[in-house]
Amino acid sequence: MAADTPAIKFTADDALRFHSEGKPGKLEITPTKPLTTQRDLSLAYSPGVAVPVLAIAEDKTRAYDYTNKGNLVAVISNGTAILGLGNLGALASKPVMEGKSVLFKRFADVDSIDLEIDTENVDEFINCVRYLGPSFGGINLEDIKAPDCFIIEQRLRELMDIPVFHDDQHGTAIIAAAGLINALELTGRDLKNTKLVCNGAGAAAIACVELIKAMGFNPENIILCDTKGVIYQGRSEGMNQWKSAHAVKTDKRTLAEAMKGADVVFGLSQKDAFSEEMIRSMADRPIIFAMANPDPEITPEEVARIRDDAIMATGRSDYPNQVNNVLGFPYIFRGALDVRATTINDEMKIAAVRALASLAREDVPDDVVAAYQGARPRFGPQYIIPVPFDPRLISAIPVAVAKAAIESGVARREMPDMDAYARELSARRDPIASTLSQLYERVRRHQKRIVFAEAEEEQVMRAALSYANQGLGTAILLGREDLIHATAERAGIDLNRPGLEIVNARISKRVDTYIDFLYARLQRQGYLHRDVTRLIHNDRNHFAACMVALGDADGMVTGVTRNYSTALGDVRRCIDAKPGHRVIGISIVLARGRTVFVADTAVHDMPTAEELAEIAEEAAGFARRMGYEPRVAMLAYSTFGHPSGERSERVREAVNILDKRHVNFEFDGEMAADVALNRKIMESLYPFSRLSGPANVLVMPAFHSAAISTKMLQELGGPTVIGPLLVGLDKPVQITSMGAKDSDIVNMAAIAAYNPFARSAATEQR
Repeated sequence: MAADTPAIKFTADDALRFHSEGKPGKLEITPTKPLTTQRDLSLAYSPGVAVPVLAIAEDKTRAYDYTNKGNLVAVISNGTAILGLGNLGALASKPVMEGKSVLFKRFADVDSIDLEIDTENVDEFINCVRYLGPSFGGINLEDIKAPDCFIIEQRLRELMDIPVFHDDQHGTAIIAAAGLINALELTGRDLKNTKLVCNGAGAAAIACVELIKAMGFNPENIILCDTKGVIYQGRSEGMNQWKSAHAVKTDKRTLAEAMKGADVVFGLSQKDAFSEEMIRSMADRPIIFAMANPDPEITPEEVARIRDDAIMATGRSDYPNQVNNVLGFPYIFRGALDVRATTINDEMKIAAVRALASLAREDVPDDVVAAYQGARPRFGPQYIIPVPFDPRLISAIPVAVAKAAIESGVARREMPDMDAYARELSARRDPIASTLSQLYERVRRHQKRIVFAEAEEEQVMRAALSYANQGLGTAILLGREDLIHATAERAGIDLNRPGLEIVNARISKRVDTYIDFLYARLQRQGYLHRDVTRLIHNDRNHFAACMVALGDADGMVTGVTRNYSTALGDVRRCIDAKPGHRVIGISIVLARGRTVFVADTAVHDMPTAEELAEIAEEAAGFARRMGYEPRVAMLAYSTFGHPSGERSERVREAVNILDKRHVNFEFDGEMAADVALNRKIMESLYPFSRLSGPANVLVMPAFHSAAISTKMLQELGGPTVIGPLLVGLDKPVQITSMGAKDSDIVNMAAIAAYNPFARSAATEQR
């Protein structure tokens, strides 16, 4: 049973260097409000801060409106059970707690502070934490030894009106339960009749048993074991109230006896706890979750040598099916915080389990493949649990948790539109999602038929499937059926879904019509009839563009297998510019909460003054259709005549042309990029500028400057760049970059689908 992901190796020095370089540790505090003027300070602290103070004193719920309480979790430990290292004290636990806080932020945009409490006295610990309630929206307990953790969590849940969640217990249980559901599905078992052995009777083990029982697992079919053997009814040695709750009537006394004929075994104990004889004695197609860290009870390699029918999971990242708590706690708290839940109950945990299990059965996006060095997991014995870098976790798990909180009556805030909430969650991780969320919604209301011109490519096929599954419209797969089906089978893609059509250019009934159409356009440009016939029969771009030109499809997306200029040339032979418009490329830059449109990033090499003016008009119109009021800056290396130069003169002339046209948007130039984007510079040095604020549309003086700047921004990190987007054609066409990911192709398809709607809406408004 080979691992799908490579082992990640590092030395002790590597780890110490990682935690010490730059600022020591892994966290810092960053203000969310500007603190650059005296007024800012007055609002942030004294006297302005008195206003929210009085508002909260009057109504405690307003703390969620005026402070970070609703997005702040405390990660708390006393260091009595650190990882697999034991009781090393509160201070030694701090690197782990900082790491936990980092994961909260990275995966679910939850702010978190680590608190290490230097006491092993349960009552002292409880009293310390209980009075922190006003500061936080939730409490994540971590690395606290059993049975103290049971007492602490239960008492704090009774005393506090915010979620208290011991992740070592419930986080592990939720991920393991999700994997178990899928493993049962793959092996044809159910919760009622499956026999399970759990080795280990600590916090995580007992939580696993409690959760699967709450989900419907037959209690009589679960045997819990500890270091002294089976926990059976009547046993007195080494017992406590939490173990006793799961004691069963059985004549089995040892782990080896318990595992004979068992369908499932959970290991939450120690290295080498499972022998070859134990594994061999299990039922056919056994399910083995060896979750001890850092070394499992038995390794996948050892199990593979013993039998070839097992489904295996561990707690390690270098093996498939990792029971990784990061799949749970960030998203569970995200959902709980967003509905202001008073607790995290069984209903919310089970909702998280089912959402995780369901996600593992779906097709995996390219983002996951990229994160795991090209391996594409597929639902089956090697993939029963989603991987941590799946971007869909942020929208799937919190929604399920929030919905369960509302339905079970522990939410203090309603969430009337769960679809809108899911889009908001996606936007927390992906700025593109935020920008395109309204666009996607409009496309869903006005669904379009989009041609995916390179449908024989796997990522294009996945993009088409995603387009259809998201309810955006019909995805037309253009290519040979045999190759499309072969690729789909190889990639594990099910094409028998609604919203998918396959069109073969060679046998289409529309071939002759497309040939006649294209020949009429090209016959005076050196093309013979047989040349056009070859183009329609053999070139997907020409066929797809003709489909769009003649109304057989609403738009097309291409570019994965050919460079931009080649694809654009193919399309332009079939589709003209929209009357009164100029074909340009626009890139959308998302940076620090700002959206800026940059043109022309694809078409015009060295535009004339006239062309620059037309580019500005086209870019302003596109920005307006995207929901932004355009403020256009005509960029140059100079600002309002200094320093002077020939290229800047073209830009000044373009400004004069726009003046004469009396356009309906703000514009000015020529100006340098820092002046255009920095309001303070503009107001202090150039108060005569006609822009009412920082520019959000940047017209570059030439293609090379536009391409260099946007690609540089993209590669340096921080800003997100979408595009270039093709604007100004008479029919909607978008061209991706070569080798684009499936998510990028879907975005381009959605933008193509949006275009006709945007124009019709604009027409209706006029």
